[in-house]
Amino acid sequence: MEVELEGLRKKMEVPGFWDDVENANKVNRQIRPLEITINKSKELNSKLEDFETLLMLAEEEDDDSLDEEIETTGRELNKEISDYRLSALLNGEYDKNNAILTLHSGAGGTESQDWTSMLYRMYTRWAERRKFGVKVLDLQEGDEAGIKSVTMLIEGLNAYGYLRSEKGIHRLVRISPFDANARRHTSFASCDVTPELEDDDSIEINWDEVRIDTYRSSGAGGQHVNKTDSAVRMTHIPTGIVVQCQNERSQIQNREQATMMLKSKLAELKEREKLAQLNDLKGELKKIEWGSQIRSYVFHPYTMVKDHRTNEETGNINAVMDGDIDMFINAYLIKS
Repeated sequence: MEVELEGLRKKMEVPGFWDDVENANKVNRQIRPLEITINKSKELNSKLEDFETLLMLAEEEDDDSLDEEIETTGRELNKEISDYRLSALLNGEYDKNNAILTLHSGAGGTESQDWTSMLYRMYTRWAERRKFGVKVLDLQEGDEAGIKSVTMLIEGLNAYGYLRSEKGIHRLVRISPFDANARRHTSFASCDVTPELEDDDSIEINWDEVRIDTYRSSGAGGQHVNKTDSAVRMTHIPTGIVVQCQNERSQIQNREQATMMLKSKLAELKEREKLAQLNDLKGELKKIEWGSQIRSYVFHPYTMVKDHRTNEETGNINAVMDGDIDMFINAYLIKS
């Protein structure tokens, strides 16, 4: 055992060893999505063959008892094939990446903050449906209820490719539970989505152009959160991009997460090729108010969710708020 360890130590000391390891890791990260796609294709082919066998068996034996199984299997298989076809549309440079999703409440105080918390739950449920991981990077609670802003990392293949369709202003119409006179209120919240980057050497940060502030974390987290300046806020001066992270236990960890978030936002600008388009990018989100929404969620006087870009709509608003938003994502990707 000692001889083997000594041999390993010598290999690690060879110049370029760690570069080779890092290159191998990068290749593996690129191969992994392709392996998943190939395996899914094989799985669907196998299911199609089983379904054809089931149809032949029912026809040969004239067995009506298999009708329910055929209908259920056919419906599930059709959805899987539709999802697989849709994933083929996700061919952007960062579509396969994890997504960093940020929600901000609009003007309106408690109303908008409560709406932001509802959207936070919706996207969390959507991620759970797809078995994606969710990690909260930063959360600012509302003064009385709800959430002022939240940033979360959604981990899963093509997470950014799917969620980039959600970028924009989301509008809520309902009878306010915070209004003693039970009046109808309209609230707004913005959703921003950027891809998570892993060791993208093409994105370099000039730290002379970044202002870094540390402050005391707020919210849940125990004594450590309340007594140390562990939270980190970074402001990229040339673009005005601001990112912050406070949910890790140490300032070093929060700084690493904030750096990743800043790189991701800069990568999104790079993907659009021209830094001059930053004003257009901000223009999509800067007015969190009437007339700028991409989607409306109406609870009263009727129930309906409508996407104003694709005209896709549904009356099952409860299902949507439970994370069933694939119909809107699919319609957007097909149209774009």
